[in-house]
Amino acid sequence: MLTISQAVLAQSSLDLLTVSGRYGFPQTAGEPIAAKNSEYGGLVNLKIPIVLSDKSIFYSEVSYLWSHVESEADLGTAVANPLDIKGYILQTGLVQTLNEKQKLHLLFVPRFMSDGEVKSEDNWQFGGVVMFENRYNNDLMLRYGLLYNTELFGPSLTPLLHVDWNINSKWSLAGLFPISLKLAYQATESFSTGFSYFALVTSYRLGTPEYEGDYVERRSIDLTAYARQKIVNNIFLEGRIGYAVGRSYSQYDEDDQLDFRIMILDFGDDRVAKNTMMKGGPIANLRLVYNLSFDN
Repeated sequence: MLTISQAVLAQSSLDLLTVSGRYGFPQTAGEPIAAKNSEYGGLVNLKIPIVLSDKSIFYSEVSYLWSHVESEADLGTAVANPLDIKGYILQTGLVQTLNEKQKLHLLFVPRFMSDGEVKSEDNWQFGGVVMFENRYNNDLMLRYGLLYNTELFGPSLTPLLHVDWNINSKWSLAGLFPISLKLAYQATESFSTGFSYFALVTSYRLGTPEYEGDYVERRSIDLTAYARQKIVNNIFLEGRIGYAVGRSYSQYDEDDQLDFRIMILDFGDDRVAKNTMMKGGPIANLRLVYNLSFDN
């Protein structure tokens, strides 16, 4: 099964399971009341490729992400403080081989995004991903596609470019831009280092009675240096430290929406935030990874 997965997924390696924790160093921030804010959170990601035939894989990816943000100021009862938000994201669908170099990825992407207070159909968001893959040579594979999602602030469309490029025997570039990208230097067989980029906009429905129906939009571009060490077999420990650019947790009324978003371009956005916590600042991240290499 894994041999066939290698051929269909066409990647040099795959992080099958990732468990990570994130810490944002306290800072003075917030609107309309400036006060000391703190943030921490985490992510669990599991990838499940199931082989259907020598040309087809049923691929699934499950992610759980959560964040806790708190301000020292008294923000009143109409604003969430502290703020605890949780997201469950499923990507599932078909990876179909077209020929020796090309494949098609069709994925359904439902999300359940909330503060955990009220579980209802209003917490659901639905979207999808379509990507065309082309392997140019043994060292370079690209996928081109689109991600669509019905965010709580309105419909969102994101062009995607997946890169898997072995630049040489030491350097590689891999990721799904504009969401994630990693430039890696393989110093030894068991140790690598480099630069990581992670950017994600997510929205969460709130359920506490005082502001039930409101939603929080989280933004952040995480730019970090990282180091990754093999612990035993296929298990790695990875540490990241860097800076969160443009980070914010903004609370809006449920009817306060924009018309459409393409990447970072907002159309018809005249929203007024009830409150915004956090801002750009230093971050640290620690993750445990089970990685499967296809090089051997």
